[in-house]
Amino acid sequence: MSRAFVVSIGTSHPWNIAGVGLDARVACEYGVRNLTVLTGTTAQDAAGLHLKHTVPVRMVRAQLEALPRDDIGALRIGALFDEENVREVARYVEQSGVAVVDPVFSATLGGSFSNDRTVLAFRENLLQSRVVLTPNAKEAARLTMAEVQTEEQMIAAAEQLRSMGPRAVLLKGADLQMREVVDVLVVEQGVKIYRQERLPGSMRGAGCTLAMALACELAAGRDVVAAVEAARAYVRRKIEARIMLGSLQVAF
Repeated sequence: MSRAFVVSIGTSHPWNIAGVGLDARVACEYGVRNLTVLTGTTAQDAAGLHLKHTVPVRMVRAQLEALPRDDIGALRIGALFDEENVREVARYVEQSGVAVVDPVFSATLGGSFSNDRTVLAFRENLLQSRVVLTPNAKEAARLTMAEVQTEEQMIAAAEQLRSMGPRAVLLKGADLQMREVVDVLVVEQGVKIYRQERLPGSMRGAGCTLAMALACELAAGRDVVAAVEAARAYVRRKIEARIMLGSLQVAF
């Protein structure tokens, strides 16, 4: 078991197929000690997002201040519902170690988490040098205000995002209409393209799973490229072993 903690900062999902509940399961499989800060709660099921609640910024701040100050190996940041919480979490990132930031602006099955003000606050505050950013194509398009549909556009968007401050950007292309699944990693040394055969169907929570796995790998001391490759392999195994939960394919 790794001595370092991974702090999961994000929201709940009643089925624990996304958000901090899923993070706890991934951390357990990795043998990593997991701490949690809740920024919002949701009512979601196979039909989509029904209701969300934002945890007041005062409570988010109190949770962050209650965390231990030692042995934090990495942060994993998911959905943040308003600009106040974005800025509060960003202040915590500034005084912490590496942070994997998954910019979850909407629920996979429909329903918005973030308005334009929240996205702007995210862009202005959370794209820091400590951050490894893991957007999907839609999230990258919203952050860059540019179309992201092709491999060339993915590369351009990932490079643009990295120029805005993050240590690294992993742009995920699973949702794009491509024959293969293409992911683009941009680090200081350059661009790396990952291609995989597209499996039939889709797994809910794959993005959250990847982000938490990446945080666990970084907490164990891996460099970004090695951590990304190990986390992608972990997610691939999860997708291959996915099961049905109601009408959804999930990794349990």
